[in-house]
Amino acid sequence: MLAELAVARAALIRTTHGLSDEQAGARPTVSELCLGGLIKHVASAEEGWLRFVVEGPSAMSYELPDGVTWADIEAGTAREYPQWLLDHQNSFRMLPGETLAGIVERYEQVAARSEEIIAAVPDLSATHPLPEAPWNEPGGVYSVRRVLLHVIAETTQHAGHADILRETLDGQKST
Repeated sequence: MLAELAVARAALIRTTHGLSDEQAGARPTVSELCLGGLIKHVASAEEGWLRFVVEGPSAMSYELPDGVTWADIEAGTAREYPQWLLDHQNSFRMLPGETLAGIVERYEQVAARSEEIIAAVPDLSATHPLPEAPWNEPGGVYSVRRVLLHVIAETTQHAGHADILRETLDGQKST
């Protein structure tokens, strides 16, 4: 599974070869997605899920501010948004001062740490309960194996998005 994840990571990073920071931060479609942001998002997601492997559901807290409900969040009418949600939204963007090289370097650090964590896990069938969130099945659990499969799926999905963005930017294909 780690070898498959490495292939998916390489495919994602390959979509940015030869791009400037400006190109990596460009949003060439109607979506908010940019190539640098996709790499940031995938790194953040992988890092979060591997923290879950080590720490369990406390690694993924989805607490809401007092008086704010999930319905408020979904409707866009919350009087205040939690920092974890703002961080998630910003993970899809290149923010001022960020560089593609810095984003890729951080992703490589996350990947190395993930591989260390997985190498230390004695049983890929070990499980943790999923944190409470509207997108998680109530009472659901993920094994380490399921986390790895989720990270692989997330990475390959976004590598596909990245292919489309790259081709839209300059006609180049990563494959």
